[in-house]
Amino acid sequence: MWKSKVAEELFEKNVKAWFLYLINIHFLELTGLKRDYTGEHVTAANLYAVLLGDKSAVKGGSGKVIDSKPNDRIFLYYSDHGGPGVLGMPNMPFLYAKDFIEALKKKHAAGTYKEMVLYIEACESGSVFEGMMPEDLNIYVTTASNADESSWGTYCPGMDPPPPPEYITCLGDLYSVAWMEDSESHNLKKETIKQQYEKVKERTSNFNNYNAGSHVMEYGSKEIKPEKVYLYQGFDPATANLPANKIDFAHLEVVNQRDADLLFLWERYKKLADNSLEKAKLRKEITDTMLHRQHLDGSVDAIGVFLFGPTKGSSVLNSVRKPGLPLVDDWDCLKSTVRLFELHCGSLTQYGMKHMRAFANICNNGVSRDAMEEAFMAACNEHKIEEYIAANRGFSA
Repeated sequence: MWKSKVAEELFEKNVKAWFLYLINIHFLELTGLKRDYTGEHVTAANLYAVLLGDKSAVKGGSGKVIDSKPNDRIFLYYSDHGGPGVLGMPNMPFLYAKDFIEALKKKHAAGTYKEMVLYIEACESGSVFEGMMPEDLNIYVTTASNADESSWGTYCPGMDPPPPPEYITCLGDLYSVAWMEDSESHNLKKETIKQQYEKVKERTSNFNNYNAGSHVMEYGSKEIKPEKVYLYQGFDPATANLPANKIDFAHLEVVNQRDADLLFLWERYKKLADNSLEKAKLRKEITDTMLHRQHLDGSVDAIGVFLFGPTKGSSVLNSVRKPGLPLVDDWDCLKSTVRLFELHCGSLTQYGMKHMRAFANICNNGVSRDAMEEAFMAACNEHKIEEYIAANRGFSA
């Protein structure tokens, strides 16, 4: 699901742009891009190795890494599921904010790039950088959402506009669609990163409808914003006569990203023949998915009661820290808490990533491991669905 390659030399002497895409499979199928890392090789560890140019640490795939030099620019685009403090990966564990920021710091210390721009699409993606991202790494970041809100899928079946009929899944999200459609409809040698940020921010908000949109955030080295977009995304000569700025786009219908997988299952279900074995299997998959979601939500609620009491449990677990503070003080505690929860309560799945804040707040309140385990065991002693046992699916931490 990754594509890493060197772009053509970009109209500046000795300056190249490197592109690292971490995106969903459907986008790659539509673009025809060759994938260097797929299947079991799409991992957080491989991402760090590719980003740092560490060929010896890469496992599987093409073996390509970003072998960048001091004058090179890097553009990294990520699109997948997320949760407070984490970005999802097809293979466990999750990408944790502290580990990612440390990799960026290591890349900067190595002196192997000039500037870097990151576009990050995921639910709560701002939480990966809030209170964590230094401003002196020559890295500019925008995220699809702030630290405590979902992002939104679009171009889904049944929506206007719909995807091609052969696709039964959402082909985009508000943030990614906003920057991609902006880039392909403008002269990127004239448009600045700041201009693109402002347009993407407006469109991702669904034109200030935050019940079906999100707050695009920015972090890091904002002095990069006056630079032209083409330095990071390249330039298509066919766009030379296109404007540098304003083009109006229509409103888009959306679905909460956490429900996009259910929409996909439902679209598959509708197309199957009644009373077929395949439809019966899919019916069970949908039922198990919904039951596991209910189990996760109910278990976390019960854990809050066991640890903090019936009047404070929910408010403590859902507490959002002030802007500028990281999600959690002790990231090792967060990882061990997630692993302990999954041991007793089953896999978080992409849906359960939303509960990462609850686990962070358990750590922030100094709860002992023994008290955690007692609460987790009490809340989850009847967890039975085989498919969602973490030992089978892989632990998130």
